[in-house]
Amino acid sequence: MISVNLNKLMQDPNMSRYELAVATAKRTRQIVDEANEEGKTVSEKPVSIAVEEYEKGLWKIKRNI
Repeated sequence: MISVNLNKLMQDPNMSRYELAVATAKRTRQIVDEANEEGKTVSEKPVSIAVEEYEKGLWKIKRNI
């Protein structure tokens, strides 16, 4: 099970947990789709990969306000 500090992930004070969950789910789906296209299997859980990438700043959440 992945253990993360939500306060650390939610750097923008206006971000909601819902936005974080939806964005992480979308990135997780991208990871799975990319692996399937390449004919690879994902050894680590895709959600863990997505969260780690977000923590490292490899992707950002776009807000449409």
